[in-house]
Amino acid sequence: MKILLLESIHEDARELLAGVGEVVVAERVDADYLVTAIADAAAALTRGYGRLPRTVLAAGRSLRCVARCGVGTDNIDVEAATELGLPVIYAPGSTTATVAEHALMLMLAVARRAARLDREVKAGNWAVRERIGLGTELNGKTLAVLGLGDIGRRVAELGQAFGMRVIYWSRTSRDDRFEFAERDDLLRAADVLSVNVALTGETRGLLSRDALALMKPSAIVVNTARGDVIDEAALYDALSSGRLAGAGLDVIASDSPRQNNPLWTLDNVVVTPHVAALTDVTYRAMCLTSAGQVARILHGERPDARLVRNPTVISDG
Repeated sequence: MKILLLESIHEDARELLAGVGEVVVAERVDADYLVTAIADAAAALTRGYGRLPRTVLAAGRSLRCVARCGVGTDNIDVEAATELGLPVIYAPGSTTATVAEHALMLMLAVARRAARLDREVKAGNWAVRERIGLGTELNGKTLAVLGLGDIGRRVAELGQAFGMRVIYWSRTSRDDRFEFAERDDLLRAADVLSVNVALTGETRGLLSRDALALMKPSAIVVNTARGDVIDEAALYDALSSGRLAGAGLDVIASDSPRQNNPLWTLDNVVVTPHVAALTDVTYRAMCLTSAGQVARILHGERPDARLVRNPTVISDG
């Protein structure tokens, strides 16, 4: 029984799957290759970059399930999987603590200009402290949380612990510990904006040029969600012209260059390569969670419905 990995996963999760079938790592993740590689696979697992569109899923004649080692499932065509009767396994809640911590790290790094100061001092320029200007403290500032799922809620809690006033916008969630604001009002009030919405048709491009124009010139944008939520060209224009103070980014737009990106030229941008969830504990946990459910299905057992993105495919009815 073949289990196809589109990307590497934690060794413990790989060993678990090896006890069920033959684990094969894809040589490439382009659709032309995957339609052949998946043809005889009983399961396919991806982390973040390997995509499972309808054409690839339909080619999996022996597929019994697909899985994402992580939280977001925007790289899997869930609608197509549902039509094909394939459970989409994922690991909701597994990344909450570490991604929220990463968001706070980016806030602090931008507010205190940590990346530039580190670079200058290591280049022998201790005197940079005399000319770089003053940093900004988070205490007393307004943290605006865009999206109050598990991660957004934890970001809000950490913001409160830093002495910040926390406001939030969410299409569905409410939490009396924080102040709800309509989306435009949230953007206008934000000293720091934390982007925590899932990527959907509704949220793609949500932070458009017009939306970013509502924000204060002193505001900081932090994105640990998905890059396609923000109009990246508009973000660059705002940051380079002084209409936004800074940005901390763990994600960039799907069609954005990883190298020679204009954003990388800006001193007021701190960027990390989509590693917010990649800590030792969390990486292992999210991979084992998804791999464990795949193993259950391949053993002929019913998966935990809480870990199935499309639970209707496993319902008794």
